[in-house]
Amino acid sequence: MIYQGKQKIWSDYQKEIPADNWYYVRSCIRQNFFPASEKMFLEICRDVLGKDIYENEHHTTCGGIAYHCDTIPQETAMTIVARQFALMTEAGYENYVASCITSFGNYTEVLETWNEFPELETKIRELLWKACRKEFKKPKHLAHSSDLIFKFRNEIAEKAKCRLVNKDTGEPLKVVEHIGCHYSKMFPSKGVGGAEYPYVLTGMVESWGGNVIDYPERRHCCGYGFRQYHIKANRGYSISNTHKKFESMAPYTPDMIITNCPGCPYFLDRWQYVIAEMEGKTYGQNGFGIPVFTYEEVAGLVLGYNPWDLGLQLHQVAVEPLLDKIGIEYDPAEKYKGLNKKDILRPELPKVMKCF
Repeated sequence: MIYQGKQKIWSDYQKEIPADNWYYVRSCIRQNFFPASEKMFLEICRDVLGKDIYENEHHTTCGGIAYHCDTIPQETAMTIVARQFALMTEAGYENYVASCITSFGNYTEVLETWNEFPELETKIRELLWKACRKEFKKPKHLAHSSDLIFKFRNEIAEKAKCRLVNKDTGEPLKVVEHIGCHYSKMFPSKGVGGAEYPYVLTGMVESWGGNVIDYPERRHCCGYGFRQYHIKANRGYSISNTHKKFESMAPYTPDMIITNCPGCPYFLDRWQYVIAEMEGKTYGQNGFGIPVFTYEEVAGLVLGYNPWDLGLQLHQVAVEPLLDKIGIEYDPAEKYKGLNKKDILRPELPKVMKCF
């Protein structure tokens, strides 16, 4: 009876994720932070897994950052979202997948609000028609792109060239998974596993051979928080949040961090450098930081892609110790070569945290 009860509770936090035919929208900030991740998502889905993932060059930001920073009203954000849905409708798709966690939360909030207040949906449809003469159907299924990689995690494992395992000891890597706040904290039923026990990244890590670490601040915000960072005077709140997370996870000596949000890998990566410069402290082994990855980057590593093609040279924290631990081959001389092997210049190295 106890087991059946647990299974019932767990089933309430699952979501239907169709296996194919998705309309994909990119993030407005991920392309600047880790630009290869979205390209890798499309390549894995299309070329490795043979899925139909459609992208339209005319889509825009969802307006989520402006909305959460209180610079545009909700109805403006809703009209932007309505236009996105119109582009999906025009393309003949009904499954909508967002690259950005904030977009995913924004789309979810809009759909849930329209469900509760249909008169507002009617108003937004009128505003959209007046603005650009477009109409839309609401998505039949809404997902975050990490949901799809989670769904295909075992297929990726079957095609894997390496696993999240220490090549010298044979032990699983110790992995910290960090879930973006807007994935399931606002609407727990919309994320795999809910808000307290989200399984979307844990499922990937376990399928690919790693071991997920539980630690006290596992569900704490990365520190982005929109107005914590976008208002310069508030950035102390941002770094203090991140500092709290690292102090909490440090005793467990994680090998790596995997994330599913645009802001989270950026701040967990960059603030390590700042903390090192401010306090002279690093959280990785031997003076290095803890490398932070997007789920697409980890999937790409597992599948055997060249680390520099994944864009790992854009990370502040050195990734080479992790690559060496897994046994992934790479050419150090190619790290700062861009398209057509053009030299993109070597950055100045930090004073405290070790880098290559």
